Amino acid sequence: MTGQRHHRSALFPVAGVGISLLAALCLAVPATAQEAGAAGTLPSAPAAGSAVATEAQAPAQAPAVITLDEAIRRAETADPTYAGAVAANQVSAADRTIARSAFLPSVRYFNQYLFTQSAHLPAKDQAALAQSGVTPAPAYIANNSVHEYMSQAQVTETVGLGVFAQYKRAGAAAIQASAEQEAARRALVVHVVNLYFSLLAADRKEAVAQRATDEASHFHDLTERLETAGEVAHADVVKAELQLEEKQRALSDATLAASRARLDLGVLLFPDPRTGYQLAETEAKLPAVPERADVQAAAEKNNPDLRSALAAADAANLDVKAAWAAYLPDLTLNYNYGIDAEQFAVNGRDGVHNLAYSTSVTLDIPVWDWFATQAHVRQAKAMRDVARTQLTNTQRALIAELDEFYDEARAASVQLSSLDQSTGGARKSLELTNLRYKAGEATVLEVVDAQNTLATAEAAQADGMVRYRAALASLLTLTGVLAQ
Repeated sequence: MTGQRHHRSALFPVAGVGISLLAALCLAVPATAQEAGAAGTLPSAPAAGSAVATEAQAPAQAPAVITLDEAIRRAETADPTYAGAVAANQVSAADRTIARSAFLPSVRYFNQYLFTQSAHLPAKDQAALAQSGVTPAPAYIANNSVHEYMSQAQVTETVGLGVFAQYKRAGAAAIQASAEQEAARRALVVHVVNLYFSLLAADRKEAVAQRATDEASHFHDLTERLETAGEVAHADVVKAELQLEEKQRALSDATLAASRARLDLGVLLFPDPRTGYQLAETEAKLPAVPERADVQAAAEKNNPDLRSALAAADAANLDVKAAWAAYLPDLTLNYNYGIDAEQFAVNGRDGVHNLAYSTSVTLDIPVWDWFATQAHVRQAKAMRDVARTQLTNTQRALIAELDEFYDEARAASVQLSSLDQSTGGARKSLELTNLRYKAGEATVLEVVDAQNTLATAEAAQADGMVRYRAALASLLTLTGVLAQ
C-alpha cells in the first residue's frame, strides 16, 4: 500500500531536482524550449548518475499553484486554435486598412531617364541643328526628346462604387473575425474549466479510492482478528480480502485517471506538461445559476456566434454590391508635378522653367466583358443566400442552446444537493454498519455493500461537481459572463 499511496512521487518527483529543475528551466527560458521542440527533441529526465541527480539533497522548488484564472491566461498563450483566431483577427484588421487605402489618394515620387536614338537626318541638316544648339528630334515619334528626364510627384485617386463596397466589406469581415476570436476564447475557457475541475474531481476520486482501500484493509484486519477469536467464519475473511483487492484495483485506476487529467491540463499550462503543479482550492460555496431572463438578455447582446453570423451576412450583401459595381464606370483623377524636360534642372536653356504640373481625368466605362460581371454577380448572390441561411440557423441554435445549457445547469444544481445528502447518508450508514458488524448484528455482505455505496456516492459527488461547473461554463459561450 505504501507504493500506491506515494504514486505521485514516482510520476512527478517534486521532492527531487529532476523534473522540478527542468520545469524551472522551461519556465525561465521558454524560447529555448520552443527551439528544442522545433529541432524534434523532447526534454528527458536526467540519468541517475548525472550531475543533476547528485544534487538530490538540495531543497526542491515548490510546485506552482495554479488558479482557474491563471490556467485560462496560460492556455490563451499556448492553444493553437485560439492563436489562429487571434491571427485571423489581426489579418482582417490589416485588410480593412488596405481596403481603405484603395479609395484614398495615393502619392508617389516618380523618377525616370529616357534615351532615344535621334532621327536620321541628312548631314547638312544635322550640322545646321548643331550650329543652332537645337537638339535633334528622336527616332520614335512617341518620345519627346533624345534625352528626357522625369522627376515628378504623382497623386492618383480612383472613385467608384466598387471601391467603397470593398471597404465596407472589409469592415464587416473585421467585425466577423473579432467575433470569431471572442468565440474561440470562450470555447477555450470552457475547455480549460472542464480540464481544471476534471482534475480536481480526479484528485478527489483518487482520495476517495485511497480512503476506501484503507477502510477495506482495516476491515480485512478486523475480520482476521474476529476469526481468530472465533466470532466470525472464514468466509468473512475471504469476502473482506476480495473487497480489498477490488479497492486496490480501483485505486490504481483512479491514480491513472488523475495522472492523465494532470497531463491533459499541463499541456496548456507548461512547456513541459510533466511539470509538477497544484490546483488552488476552490471556494466551498458554489456560484448560483443566474436568472433565466438575465441569461437570455446577455445572450442576445453578447453572443459572438450571432455577431459573426450577422457580420458574415453583411459582408455577403456587400459582395453583391461590389459585383454589381463592375457595371458602373470608375472615375480616375491624376495630378503630376515636377520635371519632364531635356535637362535635369529646375531651369532649362533659354530661361525655360522646367517645373510644371499636369492633371488628367479618366472616366472608365465598361462596355463588354463576355458576361464575366454577370457571372460574378451570380456567385455573390449564391454566397449571400448561404450567409442568410447560416444566420437563420445560428439564431435557431442560439435559442435551442440557451434552453439546453440553462436546463443543464439547473438540473446539475439540483442534483448537487441530492448528491451531498446521499454522500452524508452513505457515510453515516457505513459507520452504523461497522458498529453492528462488530456487535455481531450485521453480516460481512452488509459492510461491503455499505463501503461500496459510500465510494460510489463520493465518486458521483465529484462527477456532479464537474457537471455543474461545466454547465455554468457552457453558459459563457452564450452570455460572456463566467461565474467563478
